[in-house]
Amino acid sequence: MIQVDNLTRRYGDFVAVNRVSFEIGQGEIVGMLGHNGAGKTTIMKMLTGYLEPSEGSIIIDGLDIETGLAQIQRRIGYLPENCPVYPEMFVVDYLDYAAALHGIAPAERPRRIRAAIERTGLAEKALKPISTLSRGFRQRVGVAQAILHEPEILILDEPTNGLDPTQIQQMRQLIRNLAASATVIISTHILQEVQAVCSRVLIIRKGEKALDARLDELQSGQRLRLVTDGAADQVTGALSGLDGVEEVQPEDRVNGHGVGFGLSLAGDADRYAVSAAIADLVAERGWKLFELRPEVRDLETIFGEISAQEGRI
Repeated sequence: MIQVDNLTRRYGDFVAVNRVSFEIGQGEIVGMLGHNGAGKTTIMKMLTGYLEPSEGSIIIDGLDIETGLAQIQRRIGYLPENCPVYPEMFVVDYLDYAAALHGIAPAERPRRIRAAIERTGLAEKALKPISTLSRGFRQRVGVAQAILHEPEILILDEPTNGLDPTQIQQMRQLIRNLAASATVIISTHILQEVQAVCSRVLIIRKGEKALDARLDELQSGQRLRLVTDGAADQVTGALSGLDGVEEVQPEDRVNGHGVGFGLSLAGDADRYAVSAAIADLVAERGWKLFELRPEVRDLETIFGEISAQEGRI
């Protein structure tokens, strides 16, 4: 449904987004994760057509954004960062105004507005000024305007920013409900938001794509953790020759007892058989075996590793 190829955005000599490519299929819930200033919002603005790329292409539902922008925007619902709504307007009046901007026919607007209010839980606030609403309900108003025209794609930039824990839970459930009928892209710098509602993550680092993976694949990764007293170079050489072991990464000393190793296994390797072979090898070489266990590299671990590459943890 969405194809992005070598997307780049420059501001003079500053490169905000650098050659980012990805594809998103129909019905996916994708989290775009990264530190503040990583380039997430810039990518969102280019996807929605509010910012022109310096280079690269965006194809949405078979339409090129350069030649089919109006048609593409009819397919997209967009909640910008910080939820820019008009505080002096009443909720229902604002939604009627937004419906007009979306090009919804006057006769159709009441039905669409009622449906959006019902889906976002705004019934008790519909006749109140937006200025009297809490941050959580203002976010709901922003989501309501984004879904008035029943879009196929929903793009939400920091949808839980500034919400309290209860409001965050409510927003997460709302996003799950919306995902039943739309492809959803969420931009956030909060790990928990991606883990709570997304099936896939794109990590953006310094304007570049650092990771594109499904969360279930990350959590079921083929890795082992080994701690032994063998010399690092000898252990690395010996383990690298075992069937099923693709990569051996020596680590720092662990509690003064031995050296830690991270082992990446082949995707089709039997983790238990490889573990048994490692234990046999360690015993044959006369090394002490302090630890041998599966290692789960969850999203928090991977994000920390990527952040550490730029000197941020």
